[in-house]
Amino acid sequence: MMAARFYGPGVIRLEHVEIPEISSDELLVRNHAVLTCGTDLKMYERGHRLAKPPLIIGHEFSGTIERVGKDVKDFEVGMNVVPANSAPCMSCHYCRIGKHNLCEHLDDVLIGFSSPGAYAEYVRVPGRIVRQNTYKIPQGLSFEEAAFLEPFACVVHGGELANISPGDLVLIIGAGPIGLLHVQLAKAYGARTVMVADTNPERLRMGGALGADKTINATEDTLDQVKRLSENRGADVVIEAVGRPETWQLAVKTTRKGGTTVLFGGCPSGSLASIDTEAVHYGELTLRGAFHHTPRDVSRALQLISSHQVNVAPLITHRMRLSDVEGALRLMQNGKAIKVVLSP
Repeated sequence: MMAARFYGPGVIRLEHVEIPEISSDELLVRNHAVLTCGTDLKMYERGHRLAKPPLIIGHEFSGTIERVGKDVKDFEVGMNVVPANSAPCMSCHYCRIGKHNLCEHLDDVLIGFSSPGAYAEYVRVPGRIVRQNTYKIPQGLSFEEAAFLEPFACVVHGGELANISPGDLVLIIGAGPIGLLHVQLAKAYGARTVMVADTNPERLRMGGALGADKTINATEDTLDQVKRLSENRGADVVIEAVGRPETWQLAVKTTRKGGTTVLFGGCPSGSLASIDTEAVHYGELTLRGAFHHTPRDVSRALQLISSHQVNVAPLITHRMRLSDVEGALRLMQNGKAIKVVLSP
């Protein structure tokens, strides 16, 4: 089969490799739609702690079952499915206390990182993921839409931590694919006003089209604009979806007293952010880190996508062949693409 393999920062090669063999509890899926992801771009640019070259990367995908392990139940050849990229072990300390996204063994079977990924014609789905986080694609949902399951499950997890209430004023910092999904989720949760801040005019335009009530050009004074829109208080909920220390700091500054700040975007390893201690202490802010997803989040994400309460299709800005994977990543790198669908 053809596969895009990562050899090191800036080096991806399209190669012929063997179709994966599967174990008795696994599935082999023939890919129909694979999405680019910001994490894939980061890996391409600077590597990843789990990536041992040569590695097939990619982890947002959907397709048709080609082979079924003899011990697998509820799945059959020819079924259209969408797996997430991981699943918890259900036995470690964090799994026992219900923090499945923090599973101590999450990295063991992480598609596109510790396990061969989906930038290929076929992908092997490990047994743990088959049992917990693989779903038949509901009727009426396309392969492309279904492939959003994993990133949107992460957004659902962040949305749960944000605890958005009807009537809330919500600020999303960053209008990339994750930020745009957060915009829609906040509206689905009943937020009164959703604001989105970014420096890219085209992404702000899309934010407005997807339901944002106010778009903020972040090249100007974002804090001042938020204050003006909130009777000088700040937003009830702020979700940072960029992953830079300076936007983490901005997220705290733009949250009202007693409000909630969700630090969703992952900063580069080793980053430190200076947080206004006075705002956190005297303002009684709730700061929440947000990482990955749980099986419950995956299930909820599929429900929201398949019911079209959240519309993921507009986030696809380009469709390309797998053979042009580096071109797709460069489009993202230059801010010209939100999501690219790669067809094997």
